[in-house]
Amino acid sequence: MIDARRESILMFMHEKGYLKPMKRVPKPKSEGEEAFALHCRAERIKVIREYTFHPSRKWRFDFVIADTEHKIAVEIEGTMIGGSLHQRTGGYENDCRKYAEAALLGWTVFRFTKGMVLSGEAINYILQALGKDPRL
Repeated sequence: MIDARRESILMFMHEKGYLKPMKRVPKPKSEGEEAFALHCRAERIKVIREYTFHPSRKWRFDFVIADTEHKIAVEIEGTMIGGSLHQRTGGYENDCRKYAEAALLGWTVFRFTKGMVLSGEAINYILQALGKDPRL
């Protein structure tokens, strides 16, 4: 009975336009991405997440550095064990195309592993790119 009532309410809300289907289910953020975002907040570096950079493709960077004259992008690479989608031949080639197109559009792309992020190495590279003193 409760399921039928709930379904009836949802149907009514959908018909009235109160419910709109999601365009895309957001992917869960990785530990490396969350740590990098935290490091950026700590250093007061403004970033934009999941930034679509290409005029005709749906390619996105994990992060871009906002409020700078430089076009700086950051990609946090996934697992290095067992092979992720991006480490297989097709995925790797597509990543190469993405980075080549990014370079043609004037982007500097930093690629970091989770270990580089967690150790602080990644944020140090970004600080250097922005002309700031890296943390030791």
